Amino acid sequence: MGLQIVKSSDSNPRKILAAVYARVSTLHGGQDSSMQTRELTEYCQRRGWAVYDTYVDDGFSGKKDSRPQLNRMMRDAHARRFDVVICWRFDRFSRSVSHLCRALETFHALDIQFVSMIEQVDTTTPTGKLVFTILGAVAEGERNLIAERVRSGLRNARAKGKILGRPKKDVDVSRIKTLRASGTSWRKIANTMGLSVGTVHAAARTQRHESLCA
Repeated sequence: MGLQIVKSSDSNPRKILAAVYARVSTLHGGQDSSMQTRELTEYCQRRGWAVYDTYVDDGFSGKKDSRPQLNRMMRDAHARRFDVVICWRFDRFSRSVSHLCRALETFHALDIQFVSMIEQVDTTTPTGKLVFTILGAVAEGERNLIAERVRSGLRNARAKGKILGRPKKDVDVSRIKTLRASGTSWRKIANTMGLSVGTVHAAARTQRHESLCA
C-alpha cells in the first residue's frame, strides 16, 4: 500500500506529491536523463502519486553537493511543496555518502520520504528506515575516519619539524612608516606593497609596541 495523507476534514486521502530528481554527468556518450524521468514518472503512477515537479541536472557530477536543480528541489522541500523525493539510483542523487545522509536527515526532519527506485530503498517502509540508519552510521564513520587522518597527518608533520600554516611574508616596516608619514592611506600602502590591509596594520602596531618598550 502506498503512502497516504489524510486531511482531518476529509475522509478521502489526497494524492501524494512526488519530486522526481534525475541527473547525468555528461551530455554525450549515450547518457540521457529522459530514461530516468520516464521510469520514475511511471513508478509514481503505479504508486498512485502525483508528480509535483521534475528536477533534472544534465552535465553535473554527482560529487558536487551544489547543483542548480538539486538546490531548487531542496528549496521546495523546505517550503513543504511535496511529500516524497524519488530518484533512479543513489548515485544519481549523490556520490558522497555524507552528502546523501545530510539530505536524508533534512527530508526526515521535514517529514518528506525518500525513494531510490533501483536499490528499492523506500523510507516509507521499515526496511527503508533500517537502510537509512545504516547509511547514517556509515557517514558518521567516514567523517570520523577523515578527521582522524587529518589529525594524524598534522602530528606527523609536526614531529618532522614542519611549520604548518601559511608562510609568513617579510614586511618592510620602515617603508610602511615612511609611506604613512607622507600621508598615504592604509589601503594604498597595502596595494603598493602587495599585502593585505590587516597585515599592514599589524606590522605598524608591532613596530609601535617595540618602540614604546625600547
